[in-house]
Amino acid sequence: MSPILQLTGLSIGIGDKEVIHNLSLTVNPGELHAVMGPNGSGKSTLVSTLMGHPSYTVTGGSAEFLGENLLTLQPHERAQKGLFLAFQYPREIAGVTLRNFLFAAYNAQMAARDPAKKKVSPVKFKAHLAALMKELHMDPAFADRSLNKGFSGGEKKKAEVLQMKLLEPRLALLDETDSGLDIDALKTVAQGVQSMRSPEFSAIVVTHYARLLHHLQPDYVHVMVGGNIVQSGAAELALELEKTGYKEYENS
Repeated sequence: MSPILQLTGLSIGIGDKEVIHNLSLTVNPGELHAVMGPNGSGKSTLVSTLMGHPSYTVTGGSAEFLGENLLTLQPHERAQKGLFLAFQYPREIAGVTLRNFLFAAYNAQMAARDPAKKKVSPVKFKAHLAALMKELHMDPAFADRSLNKGFSGGEKKKAEVLQMKLLEPRLALLDETDSGLDIDALKTVAQGVQSMRSPEFSAIVVTHYARLLHHLQPDYVHVMVGGNIVQSGAAELALELEKTGYKEYENS
């Protein structure tokens, strides 16, 4: 079984400062990995770099996605090949409705995967989108509102998961998707992610807290401190961190 993602000795810098140091990680098909750690440990830097954020520079090591050198691809090429990033703070885009945004993204993705496939009609897309929104307990009226404009924190995160479910990526990078969510929204978002679990879907979930992982059942939990993974284990590690915090790892 070939890995979905293989990071080997990956080092990442911002300007002259190195933030990630010699990090290695393997994600196999169908696996869900949780990356936990204190503020400033490099978690968001890692997933943003994997998606191709221009502010970060890979200074060493390698990153392979589906057996291909990820670092040679532009961000849109990474998305076309099945990489997806759910933002910690989704941006508002005035004048572009959620439906139109997702319609354009969906057709672009489908065309990249199969150029011979016809674009889905607006009518069929509307019905498909409505069904997914119902699964996430989203008000259908949000589809006709400007993207994230006036959305609550929970609605923004649901919109991110809606996009993920629609595009069906091979690997999702979820950057603190649980931040700012109340209990009900947290459960809905977690259930949306959990419903995608299959051999064709893998995920890396970045979070500070174990509360999201109570619903997601990760295969592996990694503790990230000071720009590297200092401990890995099963889901029980998240429960241990919830009790003890990160001081043990920060002081080691």
